[in-house]
Amino acid sequence: MAGPGQTWDMAAISVPPRPYDATAVRPGWADLPADLRAAIGARLGARVNWASTAGGGFTRGFAGVLQTVAGDRVFVKAASLVDQRHLSDWYAREAAITAVLPAGLAVARPRWTLTAAGYHVICLDAIDGRMPGLPWLAGELTATLTAYATVAAALREPPAELVALGVPRLADLARADLAWWAELVTGRETLPDMPAVARHRLPELAALEARLPGYVDRPSMIHGDLRVDNVLLDPAGAAWLCDWTWLCYGAPWFDLAGLLVTAYASGLDADELFHTHPAAYDAPADGLDAALAALSGYWLVRAAAGPGTASPHIRAHQRWSGETALTWLAERQGWQ
Repeated sequence: MAGPGQTWDMAAISVPPRPYDATAVRPGWADLPADLRAAIGARLGARVNWASTAGGGFTRGFAGVLQTVAGDRVFVKAASLVDQRHLSDWYAREAAITAVLPAGLAVARPRWTLTAAGYHVICLDAIDGRMPGLPWLAGELTATLTAYATVAAALREPPAELVALGVPRLADLARADLAWWAELVTGRETLPDMPAVARHRLPELAALEARLPGYVDRPSMIHGDLRVDNVLLDPAGAAWLCDWTWLCYGAPWFDLAGLLVTAYASGLDADELFHTHPAAYDAPADGLDAALAALSGYWLVRAAAGPGTASPHIRAHQRWSGETALTWLAERQGWQ
């Protein structure tokens, strides 16, 4: 294995069309209404004299680190209760979840929430860290996989405080949102542009994705959106997991499958990384294939949906992710 600042021996490498830390299109601190900035400053107890805007992510809400004249640094998210109601609801959910995640996890904790000037605001601890780059470096991926192993173990038996939140089940979400190959097979959805290897494999892809709900119907909880842009590496090299909006009941190896799509794209042995991770100890033999089928179908169909209200870079991200997941699956299946 390579050292902390090196990459492993690589196969073919693919990187997303835009770096993950430069996908966001969001307002800066100065773009927020003056009344809102004043309310946030009052809640912080001191005037904000420095602000940075998060470059990663695909939503258009405000997200950034604020520093006050007193030297306090926090991470703040804000979204309009009128124009971005779905987003303000997501932020409220994130604050509720991170407040009751088990102690000892590398997770930014909320300090307070605020409703002011027609916005919902959440304030979390600011993590002194940076997003991992792609292709993955050995030490950075190892740190991320280690952090997730700790999270997965802590959520195998969710504490009562999390259970009380009434989070959804991944099995239900998979039936509703991750069954696009079935839609394509029946003609209920228009076939998107896709790698040639998949065009005559639609029935097999639909059969694989259909197994996912049964495989992931577990009493454990998972992050639900584990991607490279939801990871921060601190100066000591430890990984912190961010953006907990999509916590749900499910199998932790599903999180692992989604994260390792970028490891596969980095030319690494993603199969080995998956099967040797503690979160995958009870994964079905074809569980990874079912996850890759479901994820690739979702990403490719969404990529073909045209412009939306999120960052304009999201469709390219979905396209790249879908093609990468499908290529990995095809390699595992021996499809030509």
